[in-house]
Amino acid sequence: MFWKLGFFKMGNALRLLYGKCFQPSTTGDSDSVGPPYTTTAPAVSALAHDLFNFEITSQVPEALSQHVVSSREAQVTWYGKLLQAWKEAKPPPKTPEEVARLIVETLSRHQKADVEGLLEFYGLPHPSILAEISTGVPTRLPEFVRFQGGTRLPEGVEFEMHTLPVDGNTVPDGDGLNVYVNTDDPRESSNIPRAVLMAAVRRSKARAKKNYARADELRQKIIESGYQVIDLQNEEILARKYRIRLRGIDAPEMSMPFGKEAKEELVKLVHGKCLRVLVYGEDQYGRCVADIYCNGIFVQEVMLKKGLAWHYVAYDQRVEFATWQKEARTKKTGLWVQSNPEKPWEWRKKNKREGR
Repeated sequence: MFWKLGFFKMGNALRLLYGKCFQPSTTGDSDSVGPPYTTTAPAVSALAHDLFNFEITSQVPEALSQHVVSSREAQVTWYGKLLQAWKEAKPPPKTPEEVARLIVETLSRHQKADVEGLLEFYGLPHPSILAEISTGVPTRLPEFVRFQGGTRLPEGVEFEMHTLPVDGNTVPDGDGLNVYVNTDDPRESSNIPRAVLMAAVRRSKARAKKNYARADELRQKIIESGYQVIDLQNEEILARKYRIRLRGIDAPEMSMPFGKEAKEELVKLVHGKCLRVLVYGEDQYGRCVADIYCNGIFVQEVMLKKGLAWHYVAYDQRVEFATWQKEARTKKTGLWVQSNPEKPWEWRKKNKREGR
């Protein structure tokens, strides 16, 4: 795998957040936190690493005391409980929302300030965020199908991915965005084109020799292949680019009323955040059609309830989408302040005919 090449070695913090945060136990103890746990969700990886470290050393993170009120001895008790809960979870938590719930449920008898501080320390969603968005509107997490031994993704989902922090400047409009996924992700690491791999290695060597012109040339080749070398906290990460089309909604085009407002709201929701992306397929433009979750918030729900997108009923018949749109329309929220707002798909047809 690419991460073994050594040319894109990450520092300790990023290795914990984006790499393989568990190494196989050298003791062979079947009760260990292993097998190796992999994730690209930073908060999940960070806690997973700290629990693994606690299992070996009985030490808790030094910086945690700045976020909680209880003593170091109490913190040791928490981590013991969390370690046991993690081991017993079937399957283990894989998303920030699942980890936040595990913490809240495991430490339910401890001080509220400590639980909230622990969530804050790892950048996990607050319990209230899991239940509602900032406007006070209830949000809905994906309905997982339960079966004996665990859960599986909702019907129709082809795959799930967790992104690196999103750059809001790359959001083109109110229903699309560009994201990057770390190639340390198991799904990505086995599919890196050889040409990209070699270009990344050669670029690293060129930079080591201070041949920056050659390094820039190789970086451009990587970009043209659908990948990018991302600088994150003074470390370089090879990541794959995905273009995303939000499933089930159609926001006003940028030239339409409320087009800019829709884009601004989407940027506000995703900028700087690591997203959970459930991909259902690909559209005619090669974009992944997906549901997007950000710290437990369902992005499409927010856009519909704020009146900044239409329910794209021709492609998605989810009843809740129609309900959220109806609520916004009744309240005259967002684009619904207009007496007869134009549908974006009709606007596109008209402007295509007129050659605009």
